[in-house]
Amino acid sequence: MKMILLRKFRFLILMVFLIACSMHIMIDLLPKLERHGNSGCSCSHTPSEEPQSWGKQQQQQQGWPNKHTLRILQDFSNEPSSNVSSHSLERSPVTGDKAQQQGFRRMEHPGQQQQRGDRKKQFIQDAAMAKSVPVKGSRLSALYDHPLYKRSVPALTDEDTLFNVNTDIRFDPKAAEDQAWNAEGTMDEFSPTGELSADSYPNWLRFHIGINRYELYSRHNPVIDALLKDLVTQRITSVAMKSGGTQLKLIMTFHNYGQALFKPMKQTREQETPPDFFYFSDFERHNAEIAAFHLDRILDFRRVPPVAGRLVNMTKEIRDVTRDKKLWRTFFISPANNVCFYGECSYYCSTEHALCGKPDQIEGSLAAFLPDLALAKRKTWRNPWRRSYHKRKKAEWEVDPDYCEEVKQTPPYDSGTRLLDIMDMTIFDFLMGNMDRHHYETFEKFGNETFIIHLDNGRGFGKHSHDEVSILVPLTQCCRVRKSTHLRLQLLAKEEYKLSTLMAESLVRDRLSPILIQPHLDAMDRRLRQVLNVLSECIEKEGYSYVVEDDLQGPQGTDHAHSSPRHR
Repeated sequence: MKMILLRKFRFLILMVFLIACSMHIMIDLLPKLERHGNSGCSCSHTPSEEPQSWGKQQQQQQGWPNKHTLRILQDFSNEPSSNVSSHSLERSPVTGDKAQQQGFRRMEHPGQQQQRGDRKKQFIQDAAMAKSVPVKGSRLSALYDHPLYKRSVPALTDEDTLFNVNTDIRFDPKAAEDQAWNAEGTMDEFSPTGELSADSYPNWLRFHIGINRYELYSRHNPVIDALLKDLVTQRITSVAMKSGGTQLKLIMTFHNYGQALFKPMKQTREQETPPDFFYFSDFERHNAEIAAFHLDRILDFRRVPPVAGRLVNMTKEIRDVTRDKKLWRTFFISPANNVCFYGECSYYCSTEHALCGKPDQIEGSLAAFLPDLALAKRKTWRNPWRRSYHKRKKAEWEVDPDYCEEVKQTPPYDSGTRLLDIMDMTIFDFLMGNMDRHHYETFEKFGNETFIIHLDNGRGFGKHSHDEVSILVPLTQCCRVRKSTHLRLQLLAKEEYKLSTLMAESLVRDRLSPILIQPHLDAMDRRLRQVLNVLSECIEKEGYSYVVEDDLQGPQGTDHAHSSPRHR
């Protein structure tokens, strides 16, 4: 009797196992079966009809929508800190892709760059801006015609360019999986041998080719405006969540194999950071990323990768093209009949903090990726003036007024221009009100004699009614600045080159304009005056020759390249 029961029990276990296997097989086959049907919702329908139909479909079947192949061609971050925001400093895995490396071969010298696309919009000034001193034509054009914005970099050698022309790798679309990309081009774009001509490289690649020791992109490079247009218009073929970080960020891949980091809208333009929020738990704002790129450009740093605003269809351009199951499963229909999702992250990834469209349209910033780490390694540095990221503890620089003297004796701040780069970054962050600068990156190829990349600016522009003077501590402790930076700040404080006016003119070109409300623009003018006051006090105390490093005697980047920071 016991033997019979044992056999029945074994048979029952076997049947359960077979049923489980059958269910897994059916789930795996569902995506193929669904390719013959319709998936997702289209915004051509009315808001009331569209999300409901998708909601019913989601309830009826937990299948997988039709998706394009995910291709991670580049990685926006090297180590934990490039885009990992504030309190959570965990490592972001490198997402290099073999297909991209095979899609490159030897680079030929690029020909004439594409002409700037028509991105002009009528610039509407409010009453406050109308009081500015009249300037003929565009104020931005007048600024860029100023001698301070016409300095050229030294002659570039192979050691000064990120990719050496004719010796590195070249983009080859034949090595990519999607052959449809080739079909969209004209036959004139290819040489008689069938290879892609240099002037037909996609704009993201031309941006990468132009990176050198002194700048991410040249001052009047038309490729940057073309790349900004691509970020807004290129078809999105795949989406995945970026690992690490405290808040949701998406990696979006385009039809031309370029990639960008998408930060969705979390706050309206008028909302300020709540006064009880710690800096490390603040929201990351998409409009802050956009404004930071334009501010960096006006300051002539050119150390922020191109960023553009885009209105994204959450159904067609995220849900229907993602292969990230964890992301796809978080989509739902809100009581207001809007499409929402929340993804996975440390903070603000729950139904209570879901990102909802209207009905399925959502704003966001798209930041162009830097070259893949397999092609151009980057080094991550801890910011000497990093905050404690603790509710009660203070960092050493907050309690030691002579902290800068220690920094100046520590490599790489004991020689070269790195300390001056930190001062530039400090001014940049103070103008935005960004307290979240725990790390920074440089390109490994250029060693210590290169610029700092200003990544992850989403926590700027949070409070227009408050100026966080602690951000300026590196400047007040060290009392050092480049002469070119000092002169440009003085220029931007003048009425005819007023920073807020220039920012408004630059930002109106973005698709999501207005990017900043007037109080944030006014706050930048107020903070600029504070920076100049700090420098004036430093000069009065230490002397002009000690505080201001003259970098205008020769071509940009050549002066004092190997001089040691001056000590008291």
